[in-house]
Amino acid sequence: MNRFWSIFIARNKEYYRDRASFGWNIAFPFLIIIGFALIFQRGGQRPYKIAILEQDASIAINQTIQNTICSHQLFDCFPVIDQSSAIDKLNHHKLDMIIQNGTIPLNYWINTYSPNGILSEGLLVNLLIPEEETAKLLKRQTIQSKPVYYIEWLFPGIISMGMMFSSLFGVGFTIVRYRQNGVLKRLKATPLTAFEYLCAQILSRVFVIVLTNIVLYTGCSWLLDFHCKGSYLDLLLFFILGNFSVISLGLIIAARIQTEEFAHGLLNLLTWPMMFLSEVWFSLEGAPKWVQQFANFFPLSHVTRGLRMILNDGANLFDLSFEILILSVMIMIFMTLGSFLFKWTRD
Repeated sequence: MNRFWSIFIARNKEYYRDRASFGWNIAFPFLIIIGFALIFQRGGQRPYKIAILEQDASIAINQTIQNTICSHQLFDCFPVIDQSSAIDKLNHHKLDMIIQNGTIPLNYWINTYSPNGILSEGLLVNLLIPEEETAKLLKRQTIQSKPVYYIEWLFPGIISMGMMFSSLFGVGFTIVRYRQNGVLKRLKATPLTAFEYLCAQILSRVFVIVLTNIVLYTGCSWLLDFHCKGSYLDLLLFFILGNFSVISLGLIIAARIQTEEFAHGLLNLLTWPMMFLSEVWFSLEGAPKWVQQFANFFPLSHVTRGLRMILNDGANLFDLSFEILILSVMIMIFMTLGSFLFKWTRD
């Protein structure tokens, strides 16, 4: 324990003495969340951009358009005069629909290759056709639930992404650097075992990441009024488990790599696909089945999914039993491989 504790303390001191790196690890995800919060505020942007084509800027928008279309929560209307410019924007998917200002029947343009254009057309038809007419063909059923806005959905993904980069580069890259500059070779001459050294590295990084993310979550909760619908204890325990799984994955890369350049390339090759396929930024719902199945091989997919279930849905650890099982198996596999392949020297 003395040897383990010495490495643990030394690694923590090395980290927080690098004030620029320590501060950036807190500031970077915080700035991302603040930026997205400013763009996608609660309630979000109106998803469909509608240009109201006018012949003269002094002419008021028709009351039918103003009261029925522009007042709708899904339509963002703004006037335009130049038709050719508006058509060009419609062609490049910057607009979803163009409606000519005037009386019924209305002239409108959509891009048939734009899914948003087709959906906005359907909404337009639904708004203008009387309800008694649509009731003859359709029977509407509704549900009532508290909305989960994009910024709230994104928040767990940003936490997962920051944890991934800090875990993989903070442990994997560091061990490779120690091997390259001879630090591991000197440690090999001490009674310190590979298992003790790796455990100290992992626990040190987990401690730092948990501490920085507590600061990040507290700041975002205070500024943006985020609330965890589940238990904070469950959130903390699951985050620590997920942290272990990602760091253990980094150990496999760090086990034998001898140069920082090669390690940097491998880590980038791992982190970027994992970030895009783990639903950090967007959902994979609707993607090919093999893509969704392939994404489940990444620990970050299960970490992000579990954090969202706790934060947004109020799930508990029992509800996350599948994710916990998968992450635990990954930790055992990655730790076993990392310890078996670990090499102290470059020879």
